Amino acid sequence: MFAQLLSATIEHLEELKTKGVRRVTVNPDNLQSLMQESTPQSSGIEHKPQMSPFTGKPQQKTDGREAAIEHLKTEIGQCAKCPHLAASRKNIVFGIGDIYSPLMFVGEAPGNDEDRAGEPFVGRAGTLLTKIIETMGLSRDKVFIGNILKCRPDTPGVEFGNRKPTADEMKQCLPFLLRQIEIIKPRVIVTLGATAMEGLFQRKVAITKERGHFLEFNGTPVMPTFHPAYVLRNNSIQTKRMVWEDMLMVMERLKLPISQKQRSFFT
Repeated sequence: MFAQLLSATIEHLEELKTKGVRRVTVNPDNLQSLMQESTPQSSGIEHKPQMSPFTGKPQQKTDGREAAIEHLKTEIGQCAKCPHLAASRKNIVFGIGDIYSPLMFVGEAPGNDEDRAGEPFVGRAGTLLTKIIETMGLSRDKVFIGNILKCRPDTPGVEFGNRKPTADEMKQCLPFLLRQIEIIKPRVIVTLGATAMEGLFQRKVAITKERGHFLEFNGTPVMPTFHPAYVLRNNSIQTKRMVWEDMLMVMERLKLPISQKQRSFFT
């Protein structure tokens, strides 16, 4: 706007000059007003573009994903397709992280801790998942973490503990996950555990046989791996090594830098 005003002013002055005008009087108040409008107000904070850890380039966030994801979040918050889950939940667990991230983790369903917090993977399994992500050279806020179910599977008459979501519950909630995937557009999805795979692919899964091999879901590569809770229960070096080998393949697919130290874990 200022550049346009300056150009018009110069053009006007040049025209006056051709007409023999040698002096122009400017109202001081008008001049001061123009100077205030043309001078950017500094907040004292230097704003730098957010850099993508995957490309090292500034992230472009202008394609309307924020509005789409907020609309979806509102819609899920009003969902009552599973009346028993809607009645028992404390919070919708929509998902958390960077909706522009090329990497998306998908678990099965919120547990008691997640239901209270409204955030996925906040218990012991969540702590391990965070450690895995950080070992990849990333952080929770640089990936997106979600679940097949957005509500905690109810446990009537049981105060503690969690249960596996039913096939029908996962089928009812799957369209929400599909829309999340459509909005976020991840380049790789990591499914955590057999139930997450069953919910996404709508079929029975033998996770010990299928982990470690890329599958494809609607054109997106999917890496199945063990659920962090299983790793904690199993607590064997072999299981931890298999999960890490899966993550190395994910890093390679995303063209993330891999150090010799990362390659030599558990060897």
